[in-house]
Amino acid sequence: MTNQTGQAGLRGKTVVITGASAGVGAAAARRMAELGATVAVVGRSPEKTAAVARSIGTEPIIADFGRLADVRALAETLLTRYPVIDVLANNAGGTIARRTVTEDGHEMTFQVNHLAPFLLTHLLLDRLTETPDARVIATSSQAHGMGRVDLDDLDSSRGYRSFPVYGTTKLENILFTRELARRTQGTSVTATAFHPGVVASDFYRGYGLAGRIMRSPIGRAVTVTPEKAAEALVRLATTPDPKSVNGAYFNLLRRREPKYRQSGDPELARRLWERSAAMLGITATEPLTS
Repeated sequence: MTNQTGQAGLRGKTVVITGASAGVGAAAARRMAELGATVAVVGRSPEKTAAVARSIGTEPIIADFGRLADVRALAETLLTRYPVIDVLANNAGGTIARRTVTEDGHEMTFQVNHLAPFLLTHLLLDRLTETPDARVIATSSQAHGMGRVDLDDLDSSRGYRSFPVYGTTKLENILFTRELARRTQGTSVTATAFHPGVVASDFYRGYGLAGRIMRSPIGRAVTVTPEKAAEALVRLATTPDPKSVNGAYFNLLRRREPKYRQSGDPELARRLWERSAAMLGITATEPLTS
C-alpha cells in the first residue's frame, strides 16, 4: 500500500529508532507514529526519551551505547516486546572533544557510532530476516569524506582528533551498510545509509568556538531543522521497493555513488566487518543467514 506521494505506508509496521531522544531521531519517531507505525523510542537520556515516547503514546527504552551491556539488554527488550521488527534505524551517534575509552575498552566515538549498532543489528538480525521487506537504515554523514579507516587502529589510539574520528565512524557506517547488503542477499533484509544534512541541534555543544558558530545566525543559515533532516529517514523507511536502494548511500534525498575511495572499497568493508565481529566476540559467518 502506498500513499499519494508514492511512499509505502507504515500502518501496522514496527520501527525501532535509536538516538530518538532528540534531533533527527525524535523528529522521525513522531513522523513515523503519525504515519501509523508502532515506534520503539530508544535513547540515552531517561527524561528526554520519556518525553518523546510520551508524545507518541509509547514506552521509552533507555540504552547507553557507551556500554555494550546496554546494547545487549536493549536487544533482549526489543525481541521480547516486538514479535516483528520492520525497520531498524541505527540513528544514535555523536562525537566528543577528547579521546575517552569506554568500560568495554574502546574509543567512545567508535563504539557508539559503529560497534554498538553493529552489535545491535547482529542481535536483531534473525528477527529482521523473519520480516518481509525489513530495512536497516544507518544515519551517516557527509563528514565521512574526512575519515580514513585504519584497520590496525580502529580505536584511534594515535593522534586523536575528534572530527576526523567522527568522520571515520560515519565512513564505517557506509561500509557496514554495503557489507550488510551483500551478506543478506537472498533474504528479505535491505540496508541503506544517509546523510541527514547539517542539523540544528545540540550536536556541537561543548566545542567552544565551533559550537557557538553553529548556534549563531550564521550557523542557523546553513543548517536544517530536525524535522527536515528526518525526511530522508522517513523516505527510506517508506520506499515501496527497498531492494532498489539496497546498499545505497543518500545525501539528503538524493542517491550518491561513493565519492571517496574507501567508501566504495568492498574488500575494506569485508575486513572491517570481520575485525568488528572479532572485537565483539561474534563469529563473522558468511552468508549471515541461511
